[in-house]
Amino acid sequence: MEHILRPIYQERASQSDTLGVILVSKREETKSITDTFDTVLLIIVKDAVNPIFTKHYLYEGQKMAMHVVTETILNKWLYIGSNRRVVDWIFHGKVMFDRNEYLHNLRLKLQEFPFFGRKIKSGIQFSKLIRRYFEGKEFFNHGNFLDSYNHVVESLHHLGRLSVIDNGLYPEVTVWSQVKKIEPAIYKLYEELVMSTETLEKRLELLFLGIEFLINSRTHDGAQHILETMLSKETWTIQELHSHRELKYYSKDLEVFVEYLIDKGYILIDPTVAKSEMVYHRYYKVDREFVENEYVLTNQ
Repeated sequence: MEHILRPIYQERASQSDTLGVILVSKREETKSITDTFDTVLLIIVKDAVNPIFTKHYLYEGQKMAMHVVTETILNKWLYIGSNRRVVDWIFHGKVMFDRNEYLHNLRLKLQEFPFFGRKIKSGIQFSKLIRRYFEGKEFFNHGNFLDSYNHVVESLHHLGRLSVIDNGLYPEVTVWSQVKKIEPAIYKLYEELVMSTETLEKRLELLFLGIEFLINSRTHDGAQHILETMLSKETWTIQELHSHRELKYYSKDLEVFVEYLIDKGYILIDPTVAKSEMVYHRYYKVDREFVENEYVLTNQ
């Protein structure tokens, strides 16, 4: 298949914006990695009118897909972990073109966590965990146990990814096989949820207690990235937090995360009088004394 696709990727490689080309072949044991396609061609470019561009090909009964993505989109996927197949492609795919060792260095970054560091990855996963936990608890309190169950499953997935990240690894598509080796306590919670003979209500009740304990024990590490970022200036509006080049990756989970950290004492509300003296702007700042006493921050 490689020789059939060669003219396609060579044409792309000749363009100055192309950073790297990876060829991924279907593996029988994990067909979903390539969306059942026999071959996938991943082309990373510096910039493009369409941040994601896809074409499908057919040759003698075999299916092929080409994905052209910008560096910005790729970084977003790697930051928030929303496209874990791409991580597999980068690690296990065959490099067909590598401008200035871009892909070689990217693999090193993923393995060693310098730029794509643990702090921001932990923060993003933790913020997602907080949202899923609170929404699941709300469903539970209203007796909507099936909806609550779905949120608890997602909460456990975020806990699992957190444990993998905290151990200096990158969450793979088969994250639970990683979690089973690294954090058996979290794996046990997952087993109890899906295999226990207790009623669904009882299972959820026990799981919420376990998840709450794990959330509390991980708050220091999970909050480190956002707190260190917020220490770069005294006060923040919520829009400034949303617009920050790294905090924007928290997306819709940012506000519930900030409220959680306010509740836990890490962040303070700094009300400022608006044009109407009856209304106040809500500004946010880190409680430096509290945070330092909690030993959350490093290198301060």
